[in-house]
Amino acid sequence: MKVGLILVFCFYLLLLVKQVLFKYPDAVSHFTLSYHGPYDDRHNFIPFKTIIYYLFLADINFNIRVDNLFGNVMGFFPFGFVLPLLSKRFLRMNKVAAATFGLSLTFELLQLIFKIGSFDVDDLILNTLGGLLGYLSIHLARSLIKDKWGKQKDTSI
Repeated sequence: MKVGLILVFCFYLLLLVKQVLFKYPDAVSHFTLSYHGPYDDRHNFIPFKTIIYYLFLADINFNIRVDNLFGNVMGFFPFGFVLPLLSKRFLRMNKVAAATFGLSLTFELLQLIFKIGSFDVDDLILNTLGGLLGYLSIHLARSLIKDKWGKQKDTSI
């Protein structure tokens, strides 16, 4: 069972890398280490700037809003869900939050350094939120299962 879960997790990580780093067909051709200043206009270093823009200010299609906000959350939901199943090290919420934030930060820095997307601090926030929601859902499921099995044992005595 654990081997299957590891294989599914690896497949998920490959899909996540493709979706985050190689979402554009010509992403490989954009790999560059050129320097044009401290940052350019497509990066966001101000927390909640993009989130507020998509929620309240953007005059764009609803689907684009959902893809940008909900997509970042749901993309990392499986990460927070599966980590506690794979290792006892990730049974605590702070460990899952740190691991999710670390993976998201890695993706964002790779986009910044190699110019294959845009660094957005709000992606870090949303991705970490997604990992935490995944953790909370598996934690809740485990509690419900444990509670149900515990009650069944008590009533049969």
